[in-house]
Amino acid sequence: MKTYVLTVSVMFPKKHIKEKQPTLFIENIIKGIKIHTIRRNFDLWRKRMDDVNAGIAELSLRFWTGIPYKSKQKEFLRLNKHSGCGYQQLDFDAALGIFIDSYDSYVSIKEIAKNDGLSFDDFKSWFKNYNLSETMCIIHFTNFRYE
Repeated sequence: MKTYVLTVSVMFPKKHIKEKQPTLFIENIIKGIKIHTIRRNFDLWRKRMDDVNAGIAELSLRFWTGIPYKSKQKEFLRLNKHSGCGYQQLDFDAALGIFIDSYDSYVSIKEIAKNDGLSFDDFKSWFKNYNLSETMCIIHFTNFRYE
């Protein structure tokens, strides 16, 4: 069985408005408050999540035990085809807003931020250096989906 690793941040990254403060992502994922994460490279994550839902892979949620990329990772949750996990396509349109699954659904940025475990200001700061014209992937940890 394949294992795909998804790391979550324990601390807010450099240049974030809350730099070096705890994110509480792990606790909030376990409590069901942070129900998804957003990642670049939609095609890669779509394939990985399709593998998980086909039962040929599992998703290992991990965090760095120290400095990212310079310390060991520790798994805190493992998701499989029975977990309800999944993905949706996320597109930002500067003129129109945020759309899910190729403009099928409009979702407010505040709702996306909340479900990602962030305040609106934290969300804006987190994604300020991203290329928002690039299609992103929402990776759901539960069976929740935007409609």
